[in-house]
Order: sequence, then C-alpha cells, then structure tokens
Amino acid sequence: MTVRLVDPSVAEFRPEGHAMPSFFVWTLGCQMNQSDSEEMAGQLLSAGCARASAMEVADLIVINTCAVREHAEAKVIGRQGQLAELKRARPGLRVVLAGCGVRESERAGLRKRFPAVDLFLRPDEEPELALRLGLVSAQAPIGLRTAATAATTVVSGRPVSAADHLAPNRATALAEGRVARSSTLSAWLPIVYGCDKTCTYCIVPFARGPERSRPFDDIVAEARVIATAGYQELTLLGQNVNSYGHDLPAEKRFGHIDTERSSGRKLDLHGRPDLAELLRSIDGIHGADGRPAIPRLRFITSHPWDLSDRLIESMAECPSVCEHLHLPIQSGDDEILQRMGRQYTVEHYRERLSRIREAVPGIAVSTDVIVGFCGESDAQFEATLRILEEVRFDTVFAAAYSPRPGTPALRMADDVSPAVKRRRLNELLARQESIGLELNRDWLGREAEVLVERITPPRRRSVEEDGGPEDPALRVPSLYGSAGEGSVALAGRTRHNKLVHLAGDPSLVGRPVTVRVEYAGPFALRGRVVAPTA
Repeated sequence: MTVRLVDPSVAEFRPEGHAMPSFFVWTLGCQMNQSDSEEMAGQLLSAGCARASAMEVADLIVINTCAVREHAEAKVIGRQGQLAELKRARPGLRVVLAGCGVRESERAGLRKRFPAVDLFLRPDEEPELALRLGLVSAQAPIGLRTAATAATTVVSGRPVSAADHLAPNRATALAEGRVARSSTLSAWLPIVYGCDKTCTYCIVPFARGPERSRPFDDIVAEARVIATAGYQELTLLGQNVNSYGHDLPAEKRFGHIDTERSSGRKLDLHGRPDLAELLRSIDGIHGADGRPAIPRLRFITSHPWDLSDRLIESMAECPSVCEHLHLPIQSGDDEILQRMGRQYTVEHYRERLSRIREAVPGIAVSTDVIVGFCGESDAQFEATLRILEEVRFDTVFAAAYSPRPGTPALRMADDVSPAVKRRRLNELLARQESIGLELNRDWLGREAEVLVERITPPRRRSVEEDGGPEDPALRVPSLYGSAGEGSVALAGRTRHNKLVHLAGDPSLVGRPVTVRVEYAGPFALRGRVVAPTA
C-alpha cells in the first residue's frame, strides 16, 4: 500500500523503507568451503537479506576463496576488473573476500592484490560476516548479535587462526536455524576444523589454523536433525577428517577406544572419541523400518596417518557407510613424500590400502597426486605412474605443483620447468584415463543403486562435475530417446561414488533407483532404470 502525505512540508520526516541487500556467494575449492558458505548464507538470510540470482545483480558479493592451488587464487584475481566495473555501475555494491585466501600473516597486502574488495575475513572470522557488515539488528537471532570473536595463535612463528570458537558458533547457528544447506538431498557436516599436518607444499595450516574437533555429542545431534529432515546422504568433513578427536579430552564412556597412529607423530588416543566411533553412532540412528535413517554416509578427506584398523572395521560393519574412500597419496616415491612432509612411505600406503580392500571388497578408491614437486626426477615421476598401474585408482585428482606463498616448500628449489610439469601432468592423466575406463567397464551389465541428484541440461559439463574431461558419448541425444515420453537426462552417483547418467521422469530426482549399466566411459557410466530402490 502506498501512503500519500497530505502536507508536503512534513515530507522530510517520512521514514525511509529499509531495504536489506541481496547477496550472491561464489564458492571455490573444497567441500569444507561449501559448508562454510552455507553458514554465511544462513547468516545473511537470518539478517533479512535475500539471495540474488547472479553476481551481476547482487548488492553484496561474498567470495569464499581457495588457496590450495594457484589456479583458484588466479580466478579471483582475474575477477577484480569485473568487480570494479560492477562497483562503478552500482556504487552501493560491497564485496567480501573470505576463505583460505585470507591469511593473517598476509593481511597487509590483501588490499593491493584485491582492490575491489571491501572486507576480508579469515575462515575463522566468517561467523562475524553479518555483524561486520552492520546488517544485524536488535531483532536478529542472538547468535548473530553475539558471534564469538575470532582469535589468533602462532604456527611456525606466524599468526594464524586459533579456530577455538568455530565449534560453539556452529552449535549456535544450528540452534537458530542459520545454516542454509544448498541441497535437500545431501548434507555436509564439519567435524574437525584446521590442520596439524606438516605437508611442506600446503597452505591450509596457515589459513585455517590448528586442528580443533567439535564435541562428539554436537556432531551426533546434528546428524539426528539431518536424518529427521529426510536427507539421503551425509558427508562428514575435515581437512584431515580421520584425525577427528585427538584434541578432545579422554572420557570414561570412550574407554574401549585404545588405538594409536600407524605412522607420523605418535599421540595418546586412549579414551578419546574417533571417526570410527562417530560412524558407528550415526549409522546407529535408525528409522521406523529399523534401517539407518541416513542411507548413505561418507567422509572426506582422509590422511594415511590416521587410517586406523578401527576405522576400517567400522567402514566394513556399518551398512550406511559407502564403499568409497578418498585417500591422497601425492607421490609414488618415498624421497618425494619425505620432501613433501607426508611422513608415510609408499609401502605404508600399500599396506593400509590392502587392509581396506580386504575388509570392504570392491571398494572404490580415489586419490590426489602432485606432479613436478621440488626436485622430482623423471625416475621419481615414473614411480608415481607405476603406483597408478599397481593400485588402479578409480579417480585421480592431479595437479602440477605450484609454490604457495608462506609454505615451507618455498625454501626448496622449484626446479621442474613448467613445460616438464605440463608434460608429466598430461601423461599421468592419460594413463589414469585408460585405467578409469577399464575399471568402469567392469560395471557393464551390472545393476547399481543410483541416488539421482539432478536433471542435466543439454550443455557441456565441466571437469568439476564429472571428475575429468567430458565424455562426448554421454551427450548424444539418442542415448536418452528410448526411455519414454516425458523423460529427461538425469545424473546421480552410486555408493561407490561413480557418476551415472540415465533417463527418466523428473520426479526421480532425490530418489534412489536401480540402474543397469549399459555404457562405460573413463569418467562416467550410463544406464537404464530397472526399478526404484525399495
């Protein structure tokens, strides 16, 4: 309703309608960043903001950065010109840079590198987003008005995030409904923040600070809420998810836990909760039918240090835990692994992998590999290729080494030329493509449970979606033509994390279906729906 003032002389006293900004969150990097973005979006929605459909029409742009690879930071730097143009066209636009690209020891230089940015937030400062922007009113939820202030600690003589307040802030955000999950099908659940590992190439410990585990009961409580909401899949998150609990106090109820690391720094883990205990507790949340209330349970990313026998046993014995493990190896040469600060050997990795494959037959294994690390010789690179042939990973996420400012590896000579790095990366990817194709062909004629995630529009899929280069055969329209009137192209994943393309009614999105595999490419499968899964 429009109110017209009778006396124009009092117009200056008319209250202005307070319009809260619309926002757009651009997320780069890992699943933890995606979870962090859900919390930031939840803050802004609770403050009264609305989502914008695109960056170009938003009043507030939040960029959640990744600093693990040079390419991710280059993406953000490359957008500075566009952001400056948007700000000239819309003077009220504000830009926030958050995530691992904001490090305390480098804060002074951020303004020069990112001139279009108005506010910089370290990962542990993200709970203060709405407060720092002045978007919090007296009527806002308590948590928005009282977010714990971020603090710093020291790692290797440099100030970094302490991250001690992240667990209680997460609990408050959940209690006040301030986590805007991006899916109604799959949920992220962070269980440990930060990183205590010593990888010389990695910036994460300096961006996210030391490892801080969330209280065991808080995690299980959040999982119960997720189960009640009807989520089909839950992924537990951590930079090193299987190191969960080592920093928590021992408790009598966990007295049966008596284990130790099989490599790396030794820790007293007796009586402390661990990832294995979490998996069993969440798997034990049952529905009315007596089955696990969350049918699919995953966790990422694991470190070979902490792949304990207890964890392997829980994976084998918990029906909801999916038959997939992401376990980075990084290199197939012990000398390079030592230079990387990984603190395990190739033989140790082999032994752990053999143990998990014995316990969980047919498990799919994915990994990370860095080629061209400091001093890597042709022979050492060949050792990595041999490991690929021997282990036969289902998926390999590979990258050429790029020096990251502030990491210990900067003290080493980056002596592998860009041309050699590119050649090695291309050779490794080609080798893995043939391995992936062979493994996927083993699925031909078999039936698999596929959780349908989305309708796939008729466009080129990205490497990020498919885990590799596009398979042209999956874009041929005739492949979907015989599935019936009203069918659309769909995509989902098996419990083994295999991407599967299929055709069917749009109503299948969000449902598990049984699919018979009829085509296998190096990066994805294609199949025909046999029946919805009971």
